[in-house]
Amino acid sequence: MSTSNFKNKCVTQVNCIYCDNLLCMRGMKAVLLADTEIELFSTDIPPNRTVDFVASCYSTESCKCKLRDIACLRCGNVVGYHVVAPCKPCLLSCNNGHFWMFNSEAVSTINRLDATGLRRLVQKHCLCPLLMFKQLLHTIVSVIICS
Repeated sequence: MSTSNFKNKCVTQVNCIYCDNLLCMRGMKAVLLADTEIELFSTDIPPNRTVDFVASCYSTESCKCKLRDIACLRCGNVVGYHVVAPCKPCLLSCNNGHFWMFNSEAVSTINRLDATGLRRLVQKHCLCPLLMFKQLLHTIVSVIICS
């Protein structure tokens, strides 16, 4: 999928399946880069006061990305993970720039509608101009914390 196709994907509201806590208003259906059979939801904006890190950073066998699990602040259940430091191959592959991942089994989603209330809201109409800078800064700080 080209990066331009990501802009046409629906924006979803992501809720914790265990307690229905709102986790994110800018989710997107995605697939795991290391295994495209695994579907999940992701966001490019760090969830604000809805999740927190649990445990330490870890990596998987499929790549060298540094990951850290995230849990819902309301109920404490693990709902996904954050890619604290993406590895070079993952950064160079076709990715959507989303580093906050929600496990499909741990969340429920609702497609958001645009301002008219008639059409689904798509990612290209929900962009933040300072997002890339904030995301880069967050990644740098997270790497320092995990080191």
